Amino acid sequence: MRLELGVVDAFTEKPFSGNPAAVCLLEHDLSDEMRQNIAMEMNLSETAFVQRTEREGHFNLRWFTPTLEIDLCGHATLASSFWMLRKGWAKENVPIHFHTMSGELIVNASHDGLEMNFPLIPTVEDQHPFFQKELFGKKIVKAAQLNKNWIFELENEHSVCSLEPDFMLIAKHSEEGFIITAAGEKYDIVSRFFGPNVGVPEDPVTGFAHCALMDYWNQKTGKTQLKAYQASRRGGELELEKHDDRVLIKGKAVVVYQAEMELKND
Repeated sequence: MRLELGVVDAFTEKPFSGNPAAVCLLEHDLSDEMRQNIAMEMNLSETAFVQRTEREGHFNLRWFTPTLEIDLCGHATLASSFWMLRKGWAKENVPIHFHTMSGELIVNASHDGLEMNFPLIPTVEDQHPFFQKELFGKKIVKAAQLNKNWIFELENEHSVCSLEPDFMLIAKHSEEGFIITAAGEKYDIVSRFFGPNVGVPEDPVTGFAHCALMDYWNQKTGKTQLKAYQASRRGGELELEKHDDRVLIKGKAVVVYQAEMELKND
C-alpha cells in the first residue's frame, strides 16, 4: 500500500519556519503500531492521521510524536486543515469538525488563514517542588500547574529567549514538559516549550501550550485577546481569543513538501 504524506509548516507564511508537521489523509485504517512507526520514521514533533467519518465534514484526527500518541496538538491540527484544503478534503468557509481524544475541535478556513476552536486549559498557580526561585539562572516571577506540564513566568522577553535548558533536569522534574513565558515587547506574550518526556526537546510552536497560556495571562491581566510569539529558533506567530472555556487560535501555514511512503506490512 502506498501512503501520501504532506509536510506543512504551521503558524507561519514562510517555509522553514513555524512548526512542521506531517499529515496523512487515510483512505484505509492503519494499526496503532503502524501509525507509531510512521511517526517515528518522519521524526517530526508530530505526525497527524486524518480519517473521514460517515458524517460529511467530520473527521477523526489523531496525533503521534516519534515516541507516543498525544491527546492534543495545535500545530498539527492547523497543518492537517491546510493539507486537507490543498487535497480537496475540505473547503474554505466550511467548518472542519475533528473528533479527537480532547473532544471535538472545529477549524474554519478563509483566505486570511485558519481559526481553530480549542478547549481552554485551566492553570493553577503553584510552586514547583524543585524549581522554586530560579529556572536555569533566570528568576521565576510565578509558576502554575496544568495537566502534565508546568508554566514558569520569567521577568522579561530577554529571559525567555536567552534561557538555556537542561533537558535531563526538565525530564526528571516534569511529566511532559515546561512552558516558559513573559510579557512581550512587540507581542503581548512570548513563550517557549520544552517537552523531552514526549520526545520533543524544544517544540518550535505549540498550540496546546497557548490554550494554557491564554488562561494564565487572562487570570493575570484580564485580557481576552493576545498576540503571541513562540521564541524558538524557527519561531511562530499566533493570535488568541478567549470565549468562556474555549480558545480561538488563529494562524497561517505553508506546504513544504509531499512524499509517498510504501508500506509493506501492517
